[in-house]
Amino acid sequence: MKKYIYILFLVSIVTSCTTATKKQNGKLQIVTTTTMITDMVKNIGGDVVEVKGLMGSGVDPHLYKASEGDVSKLFNADVIIYNGLHLEGKLEDVFEKMRKQQKQTIAVANAIDKSGLIGSEYFASSYDPHIWFHIGYWKQATQFVIDELKKIDAKNAATFEKNGQVYLAKLDTLAAEISDEITVLPIEKRILVTAHDAFNYFGKLHNFEVVGLQGLSTATEAGVQDVQKLATFIIENNVKAIFVESSVPKRTIEALQASVKASGHEVAIGGTLYSDALGDAGTKEGTYVGMYRYNVKTIVEALK
Repeated sequence: MKKYIYILFLVSIVTSCTTATKKQNGKLQIVTTTTMITDMVKNIGGDVVEVKGLMGSGVDPHLYKASEGDVSKLFNADVIIYNGLHLEGKLEDVFEKMRKQQKQTIAVANAIDKSGLIGSEYFASSYDPHIWFHIGYWKQATQFVIDELKKIDAKNAATFEKNGQVYLAKLDTLAAEISDEITVLPIEKRILVTAHDAFNYFGKLHNFEVVGLQGLSTATEAGVQDVQKLATFIIENNVKAIFVESSVPKRTIEALQASVKASGHEVAIGGTLYSDALGDAGTKEGTYVGMYRYNVKTIVEALK
């Protein structure tokens, strides 16, 4: 019932909004959801688009609900770009409403062949949506957005292509650097324990065993048995460090650390990783490339 009332509330806002969309500067108005997508689109669009991101640093997209202001931004956008695969689960009804309004929408996950996705029972899509942690997949998503924007705004197609290729080159450089850095970590030490399973694509790419306390979605709560079971796993596998996530309360990882200690063992908190959101705007970690470098350095230093 609460969900139904919430949807009606959003619909009433949408239908009451004005239809004036573009500003006087004539730039394509793009609204993005997560910080990773916002960073990508800003790199591709450069000065010829105006990008407004709904979510900021530390925001959990699994639990994010659109405000009245957000719905207004979405309605007045020329293009909406989101992750898809039900990452932004509480916004799905809004996206559906936008599509019915003939709004241009781009789901970046549509760039990835389903055969390469990791299955998940936690999402209505049946797939793990955390695709940005596989650099190869993020490159595919980037090229997909480049191509879609070229179709939507043909007069700026050359700019999107040029900017996009620069960004793709940065991702190639990142992939090479990260591969070299992770090589120093022996396979038997590549066990990544975090607050929730956001890093399975990272594990797939870099040969890590990934274990999350809350599962794939932070909408699920970790119980006492989950904590005890994972504590046993940490002890049996002699895991040196576990990690907090910037968009997930750290109390669950602290409870896990306490459970390990209660069993007569020690495990360090190796640092805070950026999972479902980038760092603060204006910092290195506030970009996709900077976030990925920071995460890998933090993981390798704590586990080696």
